[in-house]
Amino acid sequence: MGCFKNSEEIDQIEKPYFVLFEDNWIHDDELHYHKKAQIVYVESGFQYLTVNEKIYLLPQNHAAWIPPNAIHKTNTHSEKIKLMILFFDAPETNDFYQQVHIFSVPPLLKEMIKYAEKWSKKKEDDPNERVFLFALLNELPQLVAESLQLYMSLPEDFRLKKAVDYLHLHYTEDVKMEEISSLTSLSLRSLERIFKKETGLTLSKYQQMLRIIKSLELLSSKEWTISEIAFKVGYKSVQAFTNSFMNVMQYRPSEFLKK
Repeated sequence: MGCFKNSEEIDQIEKPYFVLFEDNWIHDDELHYHKKAQIVYVESGFQYLTVNEKIYLLPQNHAAWIPPNAIHKTNTHSEKIKLMILFFDAPETNDFYQQVHIFSVPPLLKEMIKYAEKWSKKKEDDPNERVFLFALLNELPQLVAESLQLYMSLPEDFRLKKAVDYLHLHYTEDVKMEEISSLTSLSLRSLERIFKKETGLTLSKYQQMLRIIKSLELLSSKEWTISEIAFKVGYKSVQAFTNSFMNVMQYRPSEFLKK
């Protein structure tokens, strides 16, 4: 974060809103929190975000609303990433601002965020900045009403750690769930039940999410074709990949590249 890397420095800024943009983000990968809420917008590259033991993915043109005092960290494998971060004193009267939201950024919000770059790193209060960012904050619940939740929860049950590790290592393969069951010393029925309770996903859905998240990384890099990516993440055909991608993302891989 350049001269504002320390989270305490952010909280010492007396302005109700503060803008911080970086072309080449340097990650410290440390859990921290801010008294202020924040919007993290990924203009290019992709970003992993951990908040309250959930792992979220922010591909390009996606953003996260992180509520105040939420313990979080960021990391990425992108060689270059451009992040735009806006800090806010969040209203306490609306539950929206006290929850995490991951969403594809609509055109209006994208233009508003990019316009705010003119105030990046300015500690001095500016009436125009205050009015503009108040309007952005006020409209945010409406702008993200159709937000897409791209996340995977980390299970707390220690018996599931081997299952998660196995899926992360073998997500490109035709995994037999019975193999995972034997690793955890749980029956398949018990494993599925506990896993769904802990993560909100079935084992097969978790594997699908891993594949789609990895495909988003590869799509963001723009180094491979959609066909190459489909096979890299474990699909036997481009159509199968496209169908799975649409099921999770609600649009085609080709549309993602145009965003």
